[in-house]
Amino acid sequence: MTVPISRRLMLGGLAASAAMPALAQRRRAGRGIVNPLVKNRADAQVFRHDDGWYYMTGSVPEYDRLVLRRSRTLAGLTTAPERVLWRHEATGPMSGFLWAPELHRIDGRWIMYFAAGPSGGGEDVFRIRTYAVSCVGPDPMTGNWSVLGQLQTPWDSFNLDSTSFVHRGTRYLAWAQREPGIETNSNLYLAPLATPLTLAAKPARLTIPELPWEIRGFKVAEAPALLARNGRLFMTYSASATDARYCLGMLTARDDADIMDPAVWRKSPVPVMQTSAAHRIYGPGHNSFTVDERGRDMLVFHARDYEKIEGDPLFDPNRHTRVQPIRYDAAGVPQFDPPVANGPLA
Repeated sequence: MTVPISRRLMLGGLAASAAMPALAQRRRAGRGIVNPLVKNRADAQVFRHDDGWYYMTGSVPEYDRLVLRRSRTLAGLTTAPERVLWRHEATGPMSGFLWAPELHRIDGRWIMYFAAGPSGGGEDVFRIRTYAVSCVGPDPMTGNWSVLGQLQTPWDSFNLDSTSFVHRGTRYLAWAQREPGIETNSNLYLAPLATPLTLAAKPARLTIPELPWEIRGFKVAEAPALLARNGRLFMTYSASATDARYCLGMLTARDDADIMDPAVWRKSPVPVMQTSAAHRIYGPGHNSFTVDERGRDMLVFHARDYEKIEGDPLFDPNRHTRVQPIRYDAAGVPQFDPPVANGPLA
């Protein structure tokens, strides 16, 4: 994918371009990314839609609203205006925490999945379930958003972090949920969709947290994200507590396999990304995938730039959205380098 020369640059001439500060020139060329890309946005989803815009959503520190911004460049997301699409309700099951929104275009309609719980304090605020809002109109930044409903799964239990993708003509949903009878906080599940909120088949449990790096603080497998490359499906996920122990794992399956068969998914025995004390980046996780203006695959994730947290990590606001390129080894497997330090991205 190449980036066309802008009409403004053509008219302005090379002299005007040369007079611009170096960083501004790089931003106009679709580069100039400075990490963190967007501060105080956790659980970030960034993608480049076929309309040419980069869209970004994520959890806000107050956990009280769903937001969306867009830009013609990745770097431009840093300063792009942000629209509030929907706020939590005054009472009821969607009146408390709103977590981990994801925007998808499904059957010609904009859908945003998110997790929500009731307000009121106590343990009940963690009665987290997955819901969706939908947009009337083709433009998610200007259309009216309203509640579509609740995701229907086989168990009425803690669930969150829904993501959707199309594979070989079938639309799937992947998500995290606590399954009754399994002593974990959450496992990863996959199912084809009949509608945006109903499953077309019994879900497959792809993995449970069981390795030492998946169960530090909490037994967690959450936040699945899919990258389809080189004849394989790579599904990353986040594991352990949401402090400096948070890290990324990965499942891999062949593109032509029956992906509803858990046996075809191979789990990486070690984290594919974790804290880098050398770079002062702590707890990388809850990622998504996009491409830059040159077509390079990019990893989007959140992390903090300090280790010590006072109180519950959930209420520490400084998980920032970050991006960096993905490399591939000789076998075509993505390599996620240690999280890069704050500053301009090469």
